[in-house]
Amino acid sequence: MAQAQQDGSNDPIPLSATLKRLAPFVKPILPRLFCGFLCALGAGIVALAIPQVLAWLVNVVLHRDGAASEVWLSVGIVAALGLVEALLIFLRRQFVLNPAAGLEAQMRIRFYKHLQRLPVAFHERWGSGQLLSRSMSDLSLLRRWLAFGAMMLVVETVTVITGLVLMFTHSWILGLLYLLGSIPISIKAYRFRNDYRAASRRSQDQAGDLATAVEESVHGIRVIKAFGRGPHVYEGFSAQAKTLQETEITKAKTLASFLLTVVAIPETILGIGLFIGITQVAYGSLSVGSLVAYFAIAAVIAGPVEGMGMLLGMTLSTKTALDRHFEVMDSINDIDSPAQPRTPAQRDGSVTLDHVRFAFPDTAGTHRPILADINLQIRPGETMALVGITGSGKSTLLNLIPRLHEATAGQVLVHGQDVKHWDLQELRSEVAVAFEDTTLFSTTIRGNVLLGAPGNLDERQREALLAEALDVAQAQFAYSLPEGVDTLIGEEGLSLSGGQRQRIALARAIAARPNVLVLDDPLSALDVRTEELVTERLREVLAGTTTLIVAHRPSTVMLADRVALLRDGRIDAVGSHTHLLSTNEHYRFVIASLDDEEQPATAEVSR
Repeated sequence: MAQAQQDGSNDPIPLSATLKRLAPFVKPILPRLFCGFLCALGAGIVALAIPQVLAWLVNVVLHRDGAASEVWLSVGIVAALGLVEALLIFLRRQFVLNPAAGLEAQMRIRFYKHLQRLPVAFHERWGSGQLLSRSMSDLSLLRRWLAFGAMMLVVETVTVITGLVLMFTHSWILGLLYLLGSIPISIKAYRFRNDYRAASRRSQDQAGDLATAVEESVHGIRVIKAFGRGPHVYEGFSAQAKTLQETEITKAKTLASFLLTVVAIPETILGIGLFIGITQVAYGSLSVGSLVAYFAIAAVIAGPVEGMGMLLGMTLSTKTALDRHFEVMDSINDIDSPAQPRTPAQRDGSVTLDHVRFAFPDTAGTHRPILADINLQIRPGETMALVGITGSGKSTLLNLIPRLHEATAGQVLVHGQDVKHWDLQELRSEVAVAFEDTTLFSTTIRGNVLLGAPGNLDERQREALLAEALDVAQAQFAYSLPEGVDTLIGEEGLSLSGGQRQRIALARAIAARPNVLVLDDPLSALDVRTEELVTERLREVLAGTTTLIVAHRPSTVMLADRVALLRDGRIDAVGSHTHLLSTNEHYRFVIASLDDEEQPATAEVSR
């Protein structure tokens, strides 16, 4: 993933194009940013006024042996200008900090909302660390640039130009000398821009990969420890961290080389200028006050000249961060609600797959067929088991019903209406899903179970629904936890056992009160007896609910009304367990393989 993103940096987007995309977000806060810019510009101009006061003090007051009152007047003016400069800097911060932080929050919320809307296929391709770095560090960099970098780059450029003009008013020779120093700096800046942009992009992508590695190792800590692979994982992470370190060092060296040029050339020119200025004063072609003013101006613009290098680097890093941000925002959501969604005339609970095909695109752009031609009718209120060998596409088929994936061809109908014509949110409130790979959130048992519960319930109804869902899923253990159903279960529910997590996930699907229930082998971690109790209670509570369940154990298959056999991307046979067992050789083979898988689990439970 990171490599793909880095390859995209070979065709860089112009800075102007990136800033143009940012403009709609900045427009509402532009007045305050402009006020901040004026304050920053005013502070720079006030700083440049101080050398002019010094020149007047040397040429007029001290030269003619002025009165003490004039000296004190000069001191008072300089002190007043210093106070005004400090006040303007304070006002600049007040004007820009809150709007910049608000823009960061707005873009972060928009980014998160977009991530929620993107299809599952997108999240299967992108590393979580890459998305995390784009939503956090990249947008934080944008805030800092808006609040400081952007306007200060303009202000310091204006300050340097104004300083050069003032230098010319005192001595055109010294002013021209200082201006000539900008030629090698400009050449260096052109090279620096390309090198620093490439290093910045590599750094940010590698930081995203590193964040992904940390997240994966934390989530998989049990597996790492169980297999004793801690040192191996550490070596891999250490190598990634060192690669990022090398990139950051390269980035820092690139910036340091540029800053060396930016600082060394003006300082060298000042040394030459001192020699020329003293010569001019000796010959009477330059006043002492003008020479003092020249060096005072040089001292004032020395900071902006050096700072422009840092600010240019910050601008390039921000540009890269924005490009990375917009890469995600430009991702197309190809699974969305239609412009005019339809409501089915009758919600009878039927589910139909009519000549459905599905294929994943591979890296070459071709499509790998998973489901070739699926024809399946699930009757209203029926419980149907879906069986097949490993890798036959059972889970993929289930994902087509709530449109987690989009069928390549054919129709998937719920209540007789094509799922493509449903409002997506309404469809997913009709179809509840419990996955084999259980995902719980870092909140309470209550929060996890009631995640998909109808929103129109009062508190009493929600409590009753919670109790019923836990009871059906045989998850009464929740009440014995330290704080009952209000116990925080930790990230991804790792504080619970596998069976407990599965039961909580099943309770969540039950609490959604669906008309169609899709279960991707959600009871694989339970013993046969608990599975039977859960299934019996499901029949009672969800009577009339159409259920499609992927079965990996014969005990699950025998509890279904009918069984569908998936083979070579097609539904090979549909019937009762007994009928298929007596008439279909491949079905007998699949059931025999399920028997083999179940024996170790059952033996473990019995012990």
